[in-house]
Amino acid sequence: MSVRHGLMALLAERPMHGYQLRQEFESRTGGTWPLNVGQVYTTLQRLVRDGLVTPAPQGDAGADEAAADDAGTVEYQLTDAGRTEADAWWTTPVRRGAPARDELAIKLALAVTVPGVDVRAVVQLQRTETMRGLHDYTRLRSTTQVDGPAELAFSLVLDNLVFQAEAEMRWLDHVEARLARAAHARRTPPANGATTATPSDTTAAPTRTTDDTPAGGLR
Repeated sequence: MSVRHGLMALLAERPMHGYQLRQEFESRTGGTWPLNVGQVYTTLQRLVRDGLVTPAPQGDAGADEAAADDAGTVEYQLTDAGRTEADAWWTTPVRRGAPARDELAIKLALAVTVPGVDVRAVVQLQRTETMRGLHDYTRLRSTTQVDGPAELAFSLVLDNLVFQAEAEMRWLDHVEARLARAAHARRTPPANGATTATPSDTTAAPTRTTDDTPAGGLR
């Protein structure tokens, strides 16, 4: 998630101080991805360093004096370069390059390679938790009244969470099916010297060559 661009998008509307930015960010995303105020101010300092944001003039104090105010009430505004970058953010698609670490995918990938792990039990526990989340998101979505832009934004975030949970349930179904096929292949005696399982059915750690490595570092 780009906190940097999220804050710049908010500052494109009007100057705000750090606490206001935090409140606006959480309000418009339904509090799904809370920010701590320290993270907001650290990001603002980096934006000021990069010439994208500047302290807004406050009365007779001026920008320089405002920058020295450490009371947390200094408002920040975009520079021309910052407004250009904020505009460019809206017109640039979010790139899906190297994926972020997914704890569940990592856990199951390790579970099928570490001896003694009950992989099916791991899958079942996760299924219960994912279903609980799906029920919570669905219930919350059904009770959300979309009366304005803020409610619509929160509703869209809930849609995203529901779709993610549904996709995770389908993936867990797929994992169980793959485990069943692998177990069946191991129990099937080889015929005419053939191997008992295809590479795609085995739960052993796959061996990759350089040519197997997709672009973008995904392994």
